[in-house]
Parts: sequence; C-alpha cells; structure tokens
Amino acid sequence: MRHGAECMWLSAATPAGRMALDPALGNLRSLVFQHEGRILEPLHTAPWVDGPDDNLPDDLIPIERGLAGDFFCAPFGASDVETAPAHGWSANSPWTLARQTADGLHLTLMRRVMGAEIAKRLWLSPDAPLLYQKHIITGGSGGLTIAHHPMIRLVAGGRFSCSGKRAVLTPETALEPGRNRLALSARTTDLTSVPATEGGTVDLSYLPIGDAHEDFVTLVEARLDSLGWSAVLREAEDDVVFFLKDPGVLPVTMLWHSNGGRDYRPWNGRHTGVLGVEDGCAAGASGHAAATGPNPVAAEGVPTVLSLAAGRSHVVSHVIGAIPRPPSWTRVDDIQISDASLVITGDSGPQVTLPFDPAYFKGTG
Repeated sequence: MRHGAECMWLSAATPAGRMALDPALGNLRSLVFQHEGRILEPLHTAPWVDGPDDNLPDDLIPIERGLAGDFFCAPFGASDVETAPAHGWSANSPWTLARQTADGLHLTLMRRVMGAEIAKRLWLSPDAPLLYQKHIITGGSGGLTIAHHPMIRLVAGGRFSCSGKRAVLTPETALEPGRNRLALSARTTDLTSVPATEGGTVDLSYLPIGDAHEDFVTLVEARLDSLGWSAVLREAEDDVVFFLKDPGVLPVTMLWHSNGGRDYRPWNGRHTGVLGVEDGCAAGASGHAAATGPNPVAAEGVPTVLSLAAGRSHVVSHVIGAIPRPPSWTRVDDIQISDASLVITGDSGPQVTLPFDPAYFKGTG
C-alpha cells in the first residue's frame, strides 16, 4: 500500500474547491472547499494512513490500510457471494484513468464485479462547495449491493439530521461485541429514540452517541421519489457537511459510529469522533449474501440489491457538500432542489442557497 508522498494521486480543482483521488483504491483522499472566505475540509483520514506500513497488521485489507475520505463499495460490507475483500474490489483494487479535465476525473475499475464494468466520474462545481459523483455499473448478472462510504470526524460533537425515514434498524450482530451502545435487532421509526444496550434509548441526532464504542445503524428512506439528504453540523469545525442522493437508487443511509471502540492494531483506541454516512442499496451490515434474500431492510419495502443484467446500466449519483455554519443554526431542518439552486434550511435564521445542476439527479450518466 502506498502512503503519503508516495501516492500518485490524481487531482482536479475549481475556484470553489479541489480534490485528490488515489487510483490504487479509487478513494477520495482529499477534498477541500473554499466558500465565503472559509476553507472547509469535510472528510476524515484515519490516523495510521500516512504512517509506515510496518506498523500495520499483515492481513489488513487495502481499503483499511488507506481508510480515508470516500470510496465506492461494490458490494457493501462482507463479500460473501463473489470472492473479494470487504467492500469489494471497487474499494480494494486499482482504477485506470480514462479522462482528466481541470474540474474532474473519469476512471474505470480494472476488475469486473459480478461480471459488471464500473465507471467513476467526479467533478467539482465551479461556483459552489459541491462535489458531484456518478458511478455507472454496466452489464453483469445477479444482485449487487453498493454504497458510498464517506467519513467525517467531529472534534467536539455536533448534530445529525436527515430526510424522512420509515425505519431505523440496528444489526443482529455487533461490530465489536460488548462495545455497542445501541441494542441489537431493534427497530424504531424515531431517530431520537433508538433502544440502548443497557436500557433506555439513544438520540442519534446528537453526536457522539457514546464513549469508547462502535455502532452501526441503518436508516430506511421514507420516500423514494424525492431528494434524500443527510447533514452534520460540526460544533468545533463550525460548519455543516451534507450528502445528497437519489433514494430510488440508494434507499438506505447507514451510519457507522466509530468512537474509540476498537483497541487492536491499527485502531488502538485512537479512531475517535468518526461518523460514516454511507448511502447505499444494501441490507445494512449483514453482507452481500444476506441482501440477495429476505432480510429486515427488504421487509421495509425497499430493494437491497441492484439487479444486474447484460445490456443494463445503473447510474448511482451522489453529492458531497459543505458550508460554514450560519451563526444562529443548531441543526439543518431541510435541503431541497429548487430550479437551479440548492436550498438549505436551518432551525433559525436565513436559508443558504447554492447554485446547483437541476438535471443532476435526472441524468443517465
């Protein structure tokens, strides 16, 4: 695995931001926005990533060696249908550059997944703190789980909010047994009242949700015909990081709460204050095989796999953005697309309006 200065990153920039991607894994290693005189860095890099490889376990998979930013999982989680590392070859093997422009990158995964070809397109807005991403999955056969895997770090906590959800589901098995704050196999419709391991409930809108813990929870979108969004207001960073999706393609948002609950190498209790906001089509943390049959997420009435077939393409659209926190905001109440604008509404004070491509979620790639 290559780290730090040894990485041959690909980069792009506009007046509103710059990004760098490591083609060895296809992960977004750096994303920096410039807006209203502020420099905003929304994404997290694990503390061991830029250190020497000899400090890492020999069996650590590539994406955990380079755990940073955002990467595309195909499949999501356990690769127990087709042999691959966790989160699939899309997160653990090289991508080849097809085309590079001043504001963006077009790449192709060198391996096939379930027989399918996967193309990646990323480009920065010229006049707003937004990164547009599309993955185009063509051909193949069988059912495939997918997800984006962006991670943010909160130095001193914050507030999480999102578009409406029909269900909040916890997994049957803990990520780290004995270190989960949330009760297992729980279901609720209230994000602010999720059953806790030791009784009572946990409010997922306040971060962090516990100390020295690892938790996973799946949020199932209420409506598949409108914009899906998640937003995190970070207190110390004094900003708002947000993610946009088409819930018709990505009907779940999976939250990975990682706050010092892993004591073994390379985590060593130092991976703290991290929230993964993982928009996908999957059965939560259950793995690829579980998603192809009956499962608790599918029981909520949403798909948990993309159906691959010869001649068929799936377009997966996703947006990462960040803004300085307006002075009176304590949370985000809504995000909507209106004509050629993205309108972000807080709990008080004026709305924030950004230029936005109105055809983005309607495009075919």
